[in-house]
Amino acid sequence: MPNISLPPQKQLTAMLGHPVAENPIDQMFDAVYAHYGLHWQFWKSDVTSEDKIAAAIAGIRALGFAGACITVPYKVVSLPHLDEVDEDVRAIGAANYMTILDGRLIGHNNDGKGVVKAIQKVTPIKGKRVAMLGAGGAGRAMAVELAWAGASHLTLITRRQSQGVEVAQTVTRASGVPAEWMQWASKVSVPEGTDILMNATHLGAAPQQELVPINWETVSKDITVVDVITNPRITPFLKTAHDKGCSIVDGVEMLVQLAMQIFEEWTGIKPDEAIFQRAVAKALGE
Repeated sequence: MPNISLPPQKQLTAMLGHPVAENPIDQMFDAVYAHYGLHWQFWKSDVTSEDKIAAAIAGIRALGFAGACITVPYKVVSLPHLDEVDEDVRAIGAANYMTILDGRLIGHNNDGKGVVKAIQKVTPIKGKRVAMLGAGGAGRAMAVELAWAGASHLTLITRRQSQGVEVAQTVTRASGVPAEWMQWASKVSVPEGTDILMNATHLGAAPQQELVPINWETVSKDITVVDVITNPRITPFLKTAHDKGCSIVDGVEMLVQLAMQIFEEWTGIKPDEAIFQRAVAKALGE
């Protein structure tokens, strides 16, 4: 019998969330792993209900994964199942990825850092008034980081008052920047004086591409409009804003910025941004 040399088991990484089917993150990471000659693989894991998240995280530990991303709706409820969290997670109250060190799961949050870098490519944040639709696990991280980046005021627009008020209080407690809650109406009128308008909800994601209920008459062309959705890159929300003459920032740019940091944390390799940009564009068929 010939002596067949088999490659070693791939080092696994993952994303836990629901839904995850339309997210290009796995194809992006796998392409970057291949570019750098890493025998690694990224698994998108659809955890269909909150009562399964503890088992999913336990599986990440037991199977020896190098790390995992955590996406909606589990960025807050995952915290009790981690061994340790960093200062950002303690301030924000949510985690979007974990590293694994000596079998210990350590939670981190760079959602907001990716958003800040993406927005700053288009417009400064310092001194700007921000209105944000939604304040879930991603939204709360983005709100805090925008405040840390110098935003002068934040308005959190949510359907649930308890959620919006709690995140507004978190922002002010973490940064000293004033923040307030605003009721999500059937059609949201953007507060006067807004400089940056952000959709931090899933409205607009493929395949439904639901419309964000904005009263566009209250959106001037001087407002920078931001969307966290990654697929499609140009959502109906961003297309409408662009057609009005607004500057826009898409969710794919945010994904690239935060993914590069996560990749470096997991692998120790500082990646070339162009590699990530090409990988995600290919994943989206662009």
